[in-house]
Amino acid sequence: MNSEALLKEIDAGRELHIRLLQRFTRAPSPNPPGDTRRAATALIGHLNGREYVPFEPFLTQPTMATFVCDMVCGDSAGPRLIMNGHLDVFPVGDGEEWSRNPWSGDVEGGRLYGKGTVDMKAGTAASIIAYSYIYKYREHLKGSACLCVVPDAKTGGKWGTQFLLDDTRYRGDCMINAGPGGVNTIRFGEKGNLRLTFEIKTEGAHGAYLHRSIGANRLAAKLINDLLAVEKIVPKLPPGLEEYMTRPEVRETVDEAMGVGAADIVLKPTLNIGTIHGGLKVNMIPDSCIFEADIRLPIGLKASEVLEVIRGILEAYPEATLTVQEAASNPSSSYSHEHPMVDILARNAGSILGKKPVAIPSLGATDCKFYRYQDIPAYVFGVSPKSMGTKDESVSVDEFIAVLKIHALAAWEYLGGEM
Repeated sequence: MNSEALLKEIDAGRELHIRLLQRFTRAPSPNPPGDTRRAATALIGHLNGREYVPFEPFLTQPTMATFVCDMVCGDSAGPRLIMNGHLDVFPVGDGEEWSRNPWSGDVEGGRLYGKGTVDMKAGTAASIIAYSYIYKYREHLKGSACLCVVPDAKTGGKWGTQFLLDDTRYRGDCMINAGPGGVNTIRFGEKGNLRLTFEIKTEGAHGAYLHRSIGANRLAAKLINDLLAVEKIVPKLPPGLEEYMTRPEVRETVDEAMGVGAADIVLKPTLNIGTIHGGLKVNMIPDSCIFEADIRLPIGLKASEVLEVIRGILEAYPEATLTVQEAASNPSSSYSHEHPMVDILARNAGSILGKKPVAIPSLGATDCKFYRYQDIPAYVFGVSPKSMGTKDESVSVDEFIAVLKIHALAAWEYLGGEM
């Protein structure tokens, strides 16, 4: 058995692979509320199919289904590969803006439609199928592999990836994830986030009596403007990364993947004021204002460094108090863009797609961060994120099949399979 024969077998099952993604798409799993039982059942049906793949299903919460597949290869002396995907998707709302049922799984014009197809039902299905092939031919491989399919990536991962990583059985030497990064990229790192709540208390008064009080809202506006100073903090980048990120092909890929201008901020902190609430009536000076800030932390910048700057700013604002949303804040994460898995993914992608993807960091966050926090190299390679989270979300069927092939080949090569 070699990689060429493996690809031929994957091609022969193309229609079966598409039907699995359709079944998965048609099993709603919006989070919140986070009920992933139907979605898990759709995928477990594949594992129970013609080529039976052992799995361990369990509920980490009453409605949060997850499952794990684990195998030892023919020669157990080798690396351990982890594959990771999630079942949950963003909520769809009332679905009235959609031109079709958000859970339809319809295929039209080479695209498969449905909520979460991009983020990340196509990727999770690709990982399931790729793992199934690796399991089938495990006697030809070395080491071991574990597939972790989790329920709550959209709400922080407490009952999914974080839960599993507390058990050393579900750790390994490297992890690959098929989340939506785009087939032109391999994501080796991502920004962290620092979420803060600011509350300002002032004297309230009649709207005409500004000689008595500036009011909480105007003071909040002034403070928000001063907080922009955090965007000037310079991170301490790992050796070699700063030079790598200045390369034209890297900057061009970042902008292509995440929009023009992304390359200018991917290694810088950013400040977003997500919510602001203050005042009762237009002709009253408000006595309180609460706003929330979402600061994205680039690779090499710690939350403590940002908080030091912010607390210095707050010295001029005795009316303001600061609360850190600890549960919603996470450090940035990254692993080397020169790790062997990056080369494995890039070469196999090049053979399938005709062009090698470029390794870049990401603006958004994935469950990969939890592996990196455990010093496990973790990389994302998946379908285009273009329609992620939008009405009429859809995924290219050809991209889905390509990602499936590339993950199967990457796992095959990493575990010593004959190329």
